[in-house]
Amino acid sequence: MVATPKWRFEYNLNTLVILFGFAGGLVAWGATWERVNANQDSQANSIDRLDKRLTAAEVSLRQIDNHELRISAVEKQAAEAATSMKAVENTLNSLSIDTRVMREILQRIEASQRVELPPKDRTCSGLRLRADELARRLIS
Repeated sequence: MVATPKWRFEYNLNTLVILFGFAGGLVAWGATWERVNANQDSQANSIDRLDKRLTAAEVSLRQIDNHELRISAVEKQAAEAATSMKAVENTLNSLSIDTRVMREILQRIEASQRVELPPKDRTCSGLRLRADELARRLIS
């Protein structure tokens, strides 16, 4: 019968290279895993910090939008007030013109009264009576 060969424990260079390469790969994979986990924590902290900054910026932006709305409302009110003041100015100008015309009419009436009054009615009571008559004529 054929005798079974005895197993010999020999170190083969290829086997050693493969074993060291596999062990080195495991070590490198572990180191990479550790760096990824450490960077994940750092990145999570950075994301939280950026989220807080973004929230603060959004609040600030809302306040600016609110101020823009208030400013536009105030500008609109100022424009309306300017329009109203222009209308009041026009009304006052027309009243001034009407007052001037009324003064001229009264001066003409007074001038005509002075001419028409007889010498005996030049007293104050006569002037009042004459003014009352003229007022009644103007009203009717």
